[in-house]
Amino acid sequence: MHDSDDADQGRPLISYRAADMIVALLLLGGSTVVMFDSVRLGFGWQEDGPAPGFFPFYVAVALGLASLVNLAAAAKGRGGEETFVSARPFLRVLAVLVPSMIYVGLIGWIGIYAASALFILGFMLTIGKEGVIKSVLVGLFIPAALFLMFERWFLVPLPKGPIEALLGF
Repeated sequence: MHDSDDADQGRPLISYRAADMIVALLLLGGSTVVMFDSVRLGFGWQEDGPAPGFFPFYVAVALGLASLVNLAAAAKGRGGEETFVSARPFLRVLAVLVPSMIYVGLIGWIGIYAASALFILGFMLTIGKEGVIKSVLVGLFIPAALFLMFERWFLVPLPKGPIEALLGF
């Protein structure tokens, strides 16, 4: 990148080396949890085949070892101090991540169809800069089409909330 590009991106937030170390530690932690639970379930070989924790245990061992290798390499300086992400690109990621997390949380309260309508409406208005009428129409049409597809055609029930109950679905 050029110096002017760096100025456009805002201040550096994290280096590649730090990002590698954080991801390696998170994966190591996750693999440790899976290994302990696999031991609880049993990870050996039984007379009728593998125990329930057999495959998860060995996948977690492989992931844990790979994480340790990556952590050691990052600790030695692999990746360097080159910028992994700067402030402005990170804020753009958060502009999508935070509403997505809210959407997932809303599914439990108001159901997937109502949450999807709000999610689509919000994104079209804020990020897409679309008009209100178009946003409302698309925000209502897409969840309705998904409802027909999953609930009526495929007969796969998805989480519903009070709005669907009020409408008799």
